[in-house]
Amino acid sequence: MIPLTLREIALATGGRLHNATGDETVTGSVEFDSRQVGAGGLFIAVPGERVDGHDFAAAAIEKGAAGILAAREVDAPSVIVPPVDVAHGTAYVLAGDKDGSGAAVLAGLAAIARAVVDRLPDLTVVGVTGSSGKTSTKDLISQVLEPLGPTVAPPGSFNNELGHPWTVLRVDESTRYLVLELSARGAGHIRALCETAPPNIGVVLNVGTAHLSEFGSREGIAQAKGELAEAASDVVVLNADDPLVRAMADRTKARVVLVGTAEDADVRATDIQLDDQARATFRLNDTATVTLGLHGAHHVGNALAAAAVALELGATVEDVAASLSGARRRSARRMEVTTRADGVTVVNDSYNANPDSMAAGLATLASMSGPGRRTWAVLGEMRELGDNSAEAHEEIGRLVARLGIDRLVVVGEPAGAIQHGAALERADTGKEPVLVPDVETAVALLDTELRPGDVVMVKAANLAGLWRVADALLGSRT
Repeated sequence: MIPLTLREIALATGGRLHNATGDETVTGSVEFDSRQVGAGGLFIAVPGERVDGHDFAAAAIEKGAAGILAAREVDAPSVIVPPVDVAHGTAYVLAGDKDGSGAAVLAGLAAIARAVVDRLPDLTVVGVTGSSGKTSTKDLISQVLEPLGPTVAPPGSFNNELGHPWTVLRVDESTRYLVLELSARGAGHIRALCETAPPNIGVVLNVGTAHLSEFGSREGIAQAKGELAEAASDVVVLNADDPLVRAMADRTKARVVLVGTAEDADVRATDIQLDDQARATFRLNDTATVTLGLHGAHHVGNALAAAAVALELGATVEDVAASLSGARRRSARRMEVTTRADGVTVVNDSYNANPDSMAAGLATLASMSGPGRRTWAVLGEMRELGDNSAEAHEEIGRLVARLGIDRLVVVGEPAGAIQHGAALERADTGKEPVLVPDVETAVALLDTELRPGDVVMVKAANLAGLWRVADALLGSRT
C-alpha cells in the first residue's frame, strides 16, 4: 500500500481521529486479522458472528500497527468511521452485524481503497466476474500480465466487500496491473465494487445458476453480472458462446472484445483436444498453439479471456500462448489433481459447487476415464439454489449417469437428490449410486474399494466440508 497518514485516512473515509494526532503513518499492510498485522500496518476492526475485531485493537497495536479503522472508540490510535444507512439497502450487511457497524467499517475500507486507486493514474484495473470460473481466470490473467509489469491479484476467492478492497490495498506506486475478482449476492453489489476500483477492462465469463436463490432467475443474474460491463471504461471482454453474456455488449460504452469458439469471436480457440488428464491443447487465433497445464475443457474459455486481456495490453499472440502454456493452478481445491503412489488419482475440486461448475467438473472426470481406469464422483450439497435446489441436485445425478461415470458416492442427506437422480437414470445399468451420511463413512468406503488407476473427483459447496475427503485420501497414501 502507498503510505497514508491517519489524517488522510480520516479524510478519505469521512471519519474522525481518536487517540491520534493524525500524523501516524500507515506504511505496512492493511489487515482484518490481527495476527497478520505487522509494523506500520492498519488493522480493520470488523465485527463478525463469532468475534469482534474491535476487541483485538490493542493486540494489533502491540504487533506494530500504526492505527485502527473502527466503528466505535477503542483504546488505540484510530479513525472512527461514520455510520451507514443499512436499513435502506445502501450497504452490505454482514452476518451478525446487528447495529450496522460492520457495514460502516467496510464502507470505510472501500473508501480508502478508492483513494489509493485515485492516486495511481498509471494503474490498469482488470475486473473479472461470472457464475463460475472467476478464480481460475483471475489466476490466468495475472500470469499472462506478469511478464508485462508488476501485477497484484487476490489469493483464492477474495472477491467480496471485504476481500476486494483488501486486495486493492496491496498495490503501490510500482504496480502496473491490478486484477480483481468480483462476486455478487444481489443487484448493485458488483456496481459497488466497481466504484471502489473502477475497472479499465471488464471480463464477463458466463451466466449460470449460482446464487439463484438471491437473484430468482438467470436473467436476474445476467443483470447483476452486466454491471461490470457498464462500469468498464476501456474494454469489455465477453464470452461469445454465452447468449446472456454476449447481449451485455448493448450495456457498455467500452469497446467489446468477444472470446470463445464462435466464428465471430475476436479471440478464438480452434482444434481443441484433451489429453488423458483432461488438459486442453488448442490453436489461439489460428496463430499459436496453447497447451494448458490446467485440467478441464472449461479452462479453454478462461484462457481465452486471459488472452484477450493480455493482447489488449500489448502482448503478442506468441507471448500469450507461451504464458498460458506455462500457467499453473494458483488457488487451492480447484481441479487440484494428484496421483498417489498406489496409482489412484484424486481430483480435489471441493472449494465450491454450483450446477454449472459441477457439470464442468463431471465432464472433466468423464474425459479422464479409460481402459482399466474407473471414475468415481464423490459429491455433496450445492447451496443457494432456492426453490430449484432439489431439481438441480437430481439433474446432477442424472448427468453422472449419462456421462458414464462408474461410481457415485453422495455425501450427506441435503445432497440426497443427486443419488436419486442417478438411480432414476441408471435404472438397468447395475451401477448403484450410494448415499452416505458423512465424510467419515465416505472415506471408509473409498479406502475399501479404490484400486490402482481409479480417478476420484471430490466436489461440493465449501461449507459441506468435502475437502476433508480429499485430504484423507491424499494423507493416507501420497
